[in-house]
Amino acid sequence: MDKDLKQEIEGKEENLKGRAKEAVGAATGDKKTQGEGLVERIAGAAREKIAEVKRDLSKHREGRSVEEADDE
Repeated sequence: MDKDLKQEIEGKEENLKGRAKEAVGAATGDKKTQGEGLVERIAGAAREKIAEVKRDLSKHREGRSVEEADDE
């Protein structure tokens, strides 16, 4: 599996876990758990987005290399 795709999936997983933890904290009135969930959710979303951008950039570079070879 592509390294960036794997990181994107792990980011989605972390994001979902954070959402669940945040919801449990909100439902029980546990501000600490709610805050931890928020941090996990944001970290997961950031990790997911970074991996997505890296994957898009590498696809763009690969496409550009093919176009440059065609021009020669």
